[in-house]
Amino acid sequence: MDTQSFRKHAHELVDWMADYFESVEDYPVMSQVKPGDILKQIPTKAPNQPESFDQMLKDFNDIIMPGVTHWESPNFMAYFPANKSKGSVLAEMLMSTLGAQCMQWLTSPAAAELEEQMMNWLREMLGLPESFTGVIQDTASTATLCALLTAREKATNYSINEKGFDERKFTIYSSEQIHSSIDKAVKIAGFGIEALRKVEVDDGYAMIPEKLEELIEADKAAGYIPLCVVSAIGTTSTTAVDPINEIGDICLKHNIWHHVDAAYAGTALVLPEMRWMSEGVEKADSFVFNPHKWMFTNFDCTAYFVKDPVSLVNTFTITPDYLKTSVDGDVKNYRDWGIPLGRRFRALKLWFVIREFGVEGIRAKIRKHIMLGKWLAQEIDAHSDFELMAPVPMNTVCFRYTKGEESQLDVLNEAIMNKINNSGKLFFTQTKLKGKFVLRLAFGNTNLEAFHVENAWQLIQETASEIKP
Repeated sequence: MDTQSFRKHAHELVDWMADYFESVEDYPVMSQVKPGDILKQIPTKAPNQPESFDQMLKDFNDIIMPGVTHWESPNFMAYFPANKSKGSVLAEMLMSTLGAQCMQWLTSPAAAELEEQMMNWLREMLGLPESFTGVIQDTASTATLCALLTAREKATNYSINEKGFDERKFTIYSSEQIHSSIDKAVKIAGFGIEALRKVEVDDGYAMIPEKLEELIEADKAAGYIPLCVVSAIGTTSTTAVDPINEIGDICLKHNIWHHVDAAYAGTALVLPEMRWMSEGVEKADSFVFNPHKWMFTNFDCTAYFVKDPVSLVNTFTITPDYLKTSVDGDVKNYRDWGIPLGRRFRALKLWFVIREFGVEGIRAKIRKHIMLGKWLAQEIDAHSDFELMAPVPMNTVCFRYTKGEESQLDVLNEAIMNKINNSGKLFFTQTKLKGKFVLRLAFGNTNLEAFHVENAWQLIQETASEIKP
């Protein structure tokens, strides 16, 4: 493709992208294809000869688009949002065009220094302590693994990196409601899943500090070495908020690394009135949140903060001769701040997004989303045929339909969800709380308006009335 052709096709794609921004709500939110429908339309062998861009774009529209679930629709209320904004998309275009591999300062000075300043911006925006230093990771799963590995190496004076595990047995703690990425990180870090202790939660699904300390004391008495506690500001099922301050005190008392997982809900800390959630965070050793969830920055972009960057770097640094440069002593080489050597220019997206909205613009959207969560919770609470199943501190609402025998309610609620999702009008998912099937709406789309939530609630009520036990 020559430059003129590229220019022509790029303009065509920008027009397509702008049209998509305007028409995304016209698509079924959840893809309507069946397993294998896309696969059978794609040739089994790669083409020997070049194909035209026009044909590629036609196949994209005809084959790929029917198989897309539209995360960017305001009617997508499943999981947590993976948001974008126009500024972040434009930044992504520039990132792709530059093709920069930002593994160290010398390979892209602008990327390294912009990342440093963006992490400073985010730290101030969220009200995090100045003792935290940040780095951009791809996902919270990677950041949590980094926290566990750093805790492991700091506790053993980096001996496991050098010699491997010895007879010492470590334990890690999280609530019963923590994200599954913690289980995965415990496995990958070599502790074994049996080393993970799940702490009992209270009626609001937050970790009970007294139960945590009981487990720690029991493990120490049994000869284990308590290594790390992972607490949550916003659990995955219900966005419950663990008592960070009390957990921090326990970790300091027992010399345990405290990692705070705020992957989704951390964005709400841009609101001063929501910083009750992070009280005591200055006692923590690490903190993670995802701008790619609720801060309108397209995937992937995770902000990971640590109190002790020296331990982080010492855990990961490997400097063969071919990576050494004359400025290494004067700069931050972010290749040493995490697992991958290669790094994308993610800071550019943050720079564009924060400047596109301004801090007050971001706050306004987050406040609106939280307000809509409170509104829906009140509507459900006032309805005789539905019940709230968890507190609603933000904009994730867990509830269920209750008109019927208790033994039938799981089946009824699942039928309501499946019928709505299959209609393409709305997409939401479920969780289980106290063994019960629970409907779960999580809305935080960049372009969400009140009527989207109102329509979703109306659709759920109408569908519930049509489902027979």
